[in-house]
Amino acid sequence: QVHLVESGGGLVQPGGSLRLSCEASGSILSINTMGWFRQAPGKQRESLATIAPGGSTGYADSVKGRFTISRDNAKNTFYLQMNSLKPEDTAVYYCTVGVRPILSYDYWGQGTQVTVSS
Repeated sequence: QVHLVESGGGLVQPGGSLRLSCEASGSILSINTMGWFRQAPGKQRESLATIAPGGSTGYADSVKGRFTISRDNAKNTFYLQMNSLKPEDTAVYYCTVGVRPILSYDYWGQGTQVTVSS
C-alpha cells in the first residue's frame, strides 16, 4: 500500500510558475512508475508526465517544454515543475504511482487545484 500527499497548488497568473509536490509513504520501495495527471471540468483525466520503470520520462504534447517531472528519493517525493502557465492549464492535478514492473498507475493522491487566471 502506498499513500500519496500532494501540495503546491494554487492561483497563479498566466506566464507564472508553480511546483507541485507528491510525498509518498508506505511501501515506497515497490514504486516503479511515477506520474502526474490533471482533470479539468467536463474533461477526461489527462496524463501529463511520467517517470517510467527504468527511469525514462515522457510528457504530453500539451506540456512538453513547459513542465518537468523530477524526483528526490531522499525525501520520498516527486515533483511537477510547471512554467509558462496558461489559463487552459487550470485543472485539478493528481499524482500517481505504480507498483508493478510495467508502466502502471495503482495509487492516487487526493488532487490539488491549479488555477491560472489574471
